[in-house]
Amino acid sequence: MKRDRSNTMYPNPNNSHSGISRRKAIQTIGLGAATTIFTACALNNQQATSQTGQSNANQSSEMITKEIPRTKERVPAIGLGTFLTFDVLAEKPRDNLQQVMQRFWDAGGRMVDVSPLYGMSEANVGEFSQKLGITNDMFVANKIWATGQYLGDRSQAQSQFEQSTKELSRDRMDLMQVHSLVNVDVIVPLLQAWKQEGRIRYVGVTHHEPVYFAPIERWIERGNLDFVQIRYSIAQREAEDRILPAAAAQGTAVLVNMPFEKARLFELVKGQPLPDFASEIGCENWAQFFLKYAISHPAVTAAIPATTNPDHVAQNMGALRGSLPDKAMRDRMVKHMESIPGFDKLTQTSWYPGKQFAGLVRLPNPRPIS
Repeated sequence: MKRDRSNTMYPNPNNSHSGISRRKAIQTIGLGAATTIFTACALNNQQATSQTGQSNANQSSEMITKEIPRTKERVPAIGLGTFLTFDVLAEKPRDNLQQVMQRFWDAGGRMVDVSPLYGMSEANVGEFSQKLGITNDMFVANKIWATGQYLGDRSQAQSQFEQSTKELSRDRMDLMQVHSLVNVDVIVPLLQAWKQEGRIRYVGVTHHEPVYFAPIERWIERGNLDFVQIRYSIAQREAEDRILPAAAAQGTAVLVNMPFEKARLFELVKGQPLPDFASEIGCENWAQFFLKYAISHPAVTAAIPATTNPDHVAQNMGALRGSLPDKAMRDRMVKHMESIPGFDKLTQTSWYPGKQFAGLVRLPNPRPIS
């Protein structure tokens, strides 16, 4: 029998109605003591301004969480993406993926982003979450990609939702997003209806290409979205111009996809040492450097990097500790990256350099350049 869940972060240390197993889990990982070290600040010139209350934060053990503006619910600022990485057939080796979820969870991660379009990602996340006993405590961000048989037909969206709840063993979803704005005028009202019925908690839209930022911005300005998911990284900062300020103004939460630019940032800095100043914000590796840039913008709620490597997810989750860069530090980070040859052309190169995935999803060959 599934647990009835409240509208608070899973698990919520302040919820007196939480179950015993949930409290034990919190004590085990230290989430009960987690409060944000991120201090919300106003936008200055449409970028993050200096933050306060950060003295000696590099030694802080507190977890960086962010607030969902509409409800004030707090979530860890690093989630887990599953595009390609969790698309592994059942007969193939998958122990590494279960370890990724285990280490993500143990480090305080809670938000997992999936989609029916990601091949086996829903099935694998559902299976591993059951094995780990976290099915009803995850914050699941899922998606709808459905056009229907005719204009206004909602039946495909309904079928897709029912299949997703089955794969994930969920009664309801935390966040449902219109995947890549497909049929958005029909699906957003449907998601709003599902929210009223209690089938989902939040409504959002997504896209990973900046060319679609204009319609994303228009949807934000309508004021009826809880979330948007957009591409944002130290190499692709276009969202800072209009999307992030609009989201801040409307109280719309922001999820960041492609914070590593599909592994291209790691390829660029291969063999390069971290700049000395990275230690000032508690960065021990390049993953934390790139993630802290993304989540330090005041309008960003969480970044959702993906990986198949348990050690890499541990590195990613390290970005939840220490201080976040202020505006001066963010500018310094960008300036350093601009000094690395090839950075200015990074987004023109192919995704996942040197990597191969063998799931149901097949990327175009050559892979997309954007």
